[in-house]
Amino acid sequence: MNRVPVIETERLVLRPYRRDDFPPYAALFADEEVTRYVGGVPYTREQSWTRFLRQVGMWHYFGFGFFAIQEKETGAFIGEAGFHDAHRQITPSLDGTMEMGWAISPKSHGFGLATEAVTAALAWADHAFPSLKKTCIIEPGNQASIRVALKHGFTEFWRTSYHGRPMIMFERRLAGAS
Repeated sequence: MNRVPVIETERLVLRPYRRDDFPPYAALFADEEVTRYVGGVPYTREQSWTRFLRQVGMWHYFGFGFFAIQEKETGAFIGEAGFHDAHRQITPSLDGTMEMGWAISPKSHGFGLATEAVTAALAWADHAFPSLKKTCIIEPGNQASIRVALKHGFTEFWRTSYHGRPMIMFERRLAGAS
């Protein structure tokens, strides 16, 4: 089993998930504001559990995955950020890349916490997996996430659809690539 690192920023701790993170995790993905651009409909508790286990299990097989985001000041679970290889049926394929994603509780929106978490996760990934391309997919209407991606050097390379929803595909150049 690969060890999940713990990353501290000024206001956050990115850490492995714990079982007691599941209730706030399920609440996060039951929120219509969160899921509006993540599948379009709130997750059931069962769907959230499957997603939660996937995020944890990714570390075992790939050496990377998603981090639980904990607010330092309160100790509260406020979201997730990290990487997966989701084997999506999407064209062009993202297989073999570190596909990044993030989700923050709506009560924590607007404070730069997604930017802070993504900055920390990417710094770790760039050090741990410098030769793997970092990608992400974002719905065109999700302007907040597009801004976060652009701040971190992601550039649009393709427009496609995924599960019938329009998507913008982004990639980040590898360190040292021209």
